[in-house]
Amino acid sequence: MPRALYVLALAVFAMGTSEFMLAGLVPDIAADVGVPVGTAGLLTSAFALGMVVGAPTMAALTRRLPARATLLGCLVLFALAHVVGAVTPSFAVLFTTRLVAAVADAGFLAVALSTAATLVAPDRKGRAVAVLLSGTTVAMVAGVPAGALLGTATGWRSTFWAVALVCVPATLGIARGIPRARRAHASVHVVGGPSLRAELAALASLRLVLPMVLAALVNTGTFAALTFLAPLVTDVAGLSPWWVAIALVLFGVGSFVGVTVAGRVSDRSPRVVVTVGGVLLLLGWVATAAFAAHPAALLGLVLVQGALGFAVGSTLITRVLYAAARAPSMGGSYATAALNVGAAAGPAVAAATLATGLGEVGPVWVAAAATATALLLAAPLLRVVAPAQAGAAR
Repeated sequence: MPRALYVLALAVFAMGTSEFMLAGLVPDIAADVGVPVGTAGLLTSAFALGMVVGAPTMAALTRRLPARATLLGCLVLFALAHVVGAVTPSFAVLFTTRLVAAVADAGFLAVALSTAATLVAPDRKGRAVAVLLSGTTVAMVAGVPAGALLGTATGWRSTFWAVALVCVPATLGIARGIPRARRAHASVHVVGGPSLRAELAALASLRLVLPMVLAALVNTGTFAALTFLAPLVTDVAGLSPWWVAIALVLFGVGSFVGVTVAGRVSDRSPRVVVTVGGVLLLLGWVATAAFAAHPAALLGLVLVQGALGFAVGSTLITRVLYAAARAPSMGGSYATAALNVGAAAGPAVAAATLATGLGEVGPVWVAAAATATALLLAAPLLRVVAPAQAGAAR
């Protein structure tokens, strides 16, 4: 894999850390800026909203710019948003910085996904996506726990400074590693390429929309369960709060393994990953709900579900990129939007179940329901979303 892919993954690591680190920082932020905990929790919603809106918007606005310029601009804006967030005493300003950071994150990821596909051979897009998304999974394994420890030791503002600092080597790497003409070489974002209207018209294709919907559903389930993993570990399994960090690391390790393995398989046999992996993912959510009160079983399932959720989810994102071949500048934004619709919808739907008779296990049943819905939609249309042979994808 080209070195430039790993530089992009470093930036995605910083962004993934920022996206998920607030889960352990909200109480401290609330106390520091003088707002209720519930209000401080809106910072997470702001980021999710910015990601969903930012991906297609930024891709459309920057589609005629070189990839390197767009990537650098988004990354610098992302870092500056964290610097401002680290020093402001105002919740309103902090809320705004989270929106700005999310829009920059979404724009970066959308362009990075499109760029990653041009850095490798046409039949290795799955591998490229796996390397890029490994930045997110490593963030979950190392970045988020490290951010929580740093925030506990030195205050939440230090985590914002740390994220901005990680952006520095990523910025230098992109400046040196992404060729100026990369988009021109790929016929992306240059005069003579498809018009924006033509790229938006690609959304009328079932081959593109179906994997987007399926990816959103699978991600809905993954983030429904992940967001409310802490009460599952402490209140249902009866473990101490220290085990929450361990459970998150296990999920992150699983997600890294899942993305890596799927990256090697999904280009050749996407149907195997979607069908077999999808069924196992559904069974895993049911088992998690059934055995949540048993600590050893729960922790083992957290590892497995992290692997399966990200394996199936990343494969579906790869299918979006294959299907968006006629939308070279917007394809990455379609994939990013699909990811983040699920990331926003999952926690919202899961939260509504906490006050029902399902209690803390409710989010896991939401994950099972979302995965089952994805499988039911995919079953009669497998030839569309996941060709049996890699050659059918092209």
